[in-house]
Amino acid sequence: MILRFLIEIASTAKAVSQMISFLCPKGVNRSLRLCVQLLFIIMTEYDKAIEIVHEFVKNENLRKHMYAVAEAMRQYARKYGEDEDKWAAVGLLHDFDWEIHPTADEHPIKGSAILKERGYSDEIVRAILSHADYTGFERISLMEKTLFAVDELSGFIVACALVQPTKKLADVKTESVVKKMKKKEFARNVNRDDIINGAAGLGVPLEEHIEFTKNAIVGIADKMGM
Repeated sequence: MILRFLIEIASTAKAVSQMISFLCPKGVNRSLRLCVQLLFIIMTEYDKAIEIVHEFVKNENLRKHMYAVAEAMRQYARKYGEDEDKWAAVGLLHDFDWEIHPTADEHPIKGSAILKERGYSDEIVRAILSHADYTGFERISLMEKTLFAVDELSGFIVACALVQPTKKLADVKTESVVKKMKKKEFARNVNRDDIINGAAGLGVPLEEHIEFTKNAIVGIADKMGM
């Protein structure tokens, strides 16, 4: 009970580190220090990913995109009976290096090297590498296919919300998203083929995929400020 309470308070690696220093100054009982250090070890994948996002991503809009993708990944993981925390962490981390590696020559390849140095598994690193076609990593696992499927779509849904009079995610209709996908001048940087192929890769009808992803992001509307 005490450990769980402390974990809820210390939601990031930095907070845990500060907690260790505060609770365990030099000379403190060694057993107590080991217990507190255990908190860091059992932090969730999502908590650790948040810390990396805060370290590397300063642009608030990019952070919001990563939050949206993470939540869509979490909800799909729940639907498929997969590890929600791991899938959400992958969603968070997929663009963490964009500000320092803003070209196809570097992102996410150089970012993956950073993640390896931080101890991330080959499974997570590979999923992030596979979300960009030009890396040459074929999407094989369900997690990889889902990341690709929700990435561009999440950004497009947010763009649809921003042109609503209320600028609210809850006011975005699936049929409106489909119509706007046909307008080349709207959110022209979003690759429509990726959205269509992503849904197909999951074996899900496009409208159903849009509705599911939209509802996932609406669930964190307050965090998105939308």
